[in-house]
Amino acid sequence: MSLLSRLFDVRPQHRYPVRVERDLVIPAADGVRLLANRYYPVGVDRPPLVLLRSPYGRGNALDQMPALLAERGYQVLYQSLRGTAGSGGRFDGFTIDPADADGTLTWLRAQPWFGDQLATWGASYLGYAQWELAAREIPEWKIAVIQDAPAEFAHRFMYPGGAFALGNALGWVQLVDHMFTGGYSVTRQLLALFGAARTLRRAALTLPLNEADTTLTGHQVTWWREWLEHGPDEAYWARTDHRANVVRMPPVVRLQGGWDDFFLPGMLADYAALRASGRQVRLLIGPWGHGKGLYTRPGMKDALAALDAALTGKAGAVGVRVQVTGADRWTDLPDWPPPHHPTAWHLHPHGRLDTRQADDPTAGGAPSVYLYDPADPTPTIGGTMVSWSAGRKDNRAIEARPDVLTFTSEPLAGDVEVIGPVRVRLHARSDNPYVDYFARLCEVSPRGRSTNLCDGIVRLSEPGGEPGDVRAVDIELWPLAHRFRRGHRIRLQVSSGAHPRFGRNPGTGEPLARARELRPSKHEIFHDPGRPSALWLPVVTGTS
Repeated sequence: MSLLSRLFDVRPQHRYPVRVERDLVIPAADGVRLLANRYYPVGVDRPPLVLLRSPYGRGNALDQMPALLAERGYQVLYQSLRGTAGSGGRFDGFTIDPADADGTLTWLRAQPWFGDQLATWGASYLGYAQWELAAREIPEWKIAVIQDAPAEFAHRFMYPGGAFALGNALGWVQLVDHMFTGGYSVTRQLLALFGAARTLRRAALTLPLNEADTTLTGHQVTWWREWLEHGPDEAYWARTDHRANVVRMPPVVRLQGGWDDFFLPGMLADYAALRASGRQVRLLIGPWGHGKGLYTRPGMKDALAALDAALTGKAGAVGVRVQVTGADRWTDLPDWPPPHHPTAWHLHPHGRLDTRQADDPTAGGAPSVYLYDPADPTPTIGGTMVSWSAGRKDNRAIEARPDVLTFTSEPLAGDVEVIGPVRVRLHARSDNPYVDYFARLCEVSPRGRSTNLCDGIVRLSEPGGEPGDVRAVDIELWPLAHRFRRGHRIRLQVSSGAHPRFGRNPGTGEPLARARELRPSKHEIFHDPGRPSALWLPVVTGTS
């Protein structure tokens, strides 16, 4: 029995012996030779096939997923995308050549061991590749099992809120470079971790940013430089936008995300689109960072149950299942988001946060003020990063900085449970039109620990109105399901940076890739009755 089956308590009803054919050559539609391994259960005639397409190598000592699936009676084709792990052609970042899938499907249908049932499986890039696969009609496709992967990249990963996802983009460049230069050896990749964080920090501070790749890897990375040169609304990103493929997705789609995953907002948008297209959709969201949820008992059991049901013609689970953090409770919802009451928590002078809005025109007091210096960018900790330090952390050191404002409620008289979207509106004025605003929601324990729950950012890249005008700034934070405990406090951080998660705004309006000058800025956050800055929480139970 496979290691994963024992570890996650997903022992198959009947365990089949598994055999492997390695380094099968599959011709892409343009003639490029792609390599794949085929895992199959002994003694089963043309069983359903699960397709995994990956740039991360195949068959290393840590990769036990194909064996887990094959011992359950499925065959698995684990393919390396072009330019990776021995497959020919050139790897092009998040642009997948359509010739790969076209050739693979043609080749599959010609194999005597391929039946009439196809499933796809995978997290992160392996999930994203499933969205690209849906660019063509595939009648054999019964289910897509996708974790932590959206259909669209530019706005949902690379430029959320208009700010460049510097730390995550650089972290992925570093990960891929370590794999390529280390020959996909797990040992070499682990050894490369020593000093990797230090190198990444140095690269994130490089100016101009289009030279950060050489600081990080010692050589130019073409697609890194292209990401910087092209804003999220430019035609360049059309090759990575697969949202229109929703109409060709299989009849059953199982999505899984994590509250601390940077792809979660995109996946929730995909969930809504899939539902609107008539697909049967299962959505599971747990207390995980990127890529971690599948390798948990709740994630693995739910995914295998969906796969088994779809490939045996049985009715699988539908709807939404989420873990409510703070309560450590799983709950089933009919849809996302569930019915809720958007409740405003208003910012007040002296760092107060309250559901009551000041009604006296003089009660709002002077605006809260801070200075932002991109030469000493406001750092961040935890949250939705590509890093072992992702997730929920103590934010007190960040909040002690003079370039971070905090607004905190009184201790709660009762539990407050929130499930759904979170947003912030700031009435802000800056002496520089080229600025970012970052908002982070935290929970403060009775002992003072401030733990991040979700956050969001927006970049104001164009001057708005006259210099010195007060602007209304809307920030969409990551969604959440959380119970604030009685006696705890709700806190909102406001700043103009979260480095290196998001690249610092140089404050000059220069092109992101080539900016060298750094210009500081002064910020005023207003909270008077005419300019009521506020946080909206999706309250479902408790006090509001």
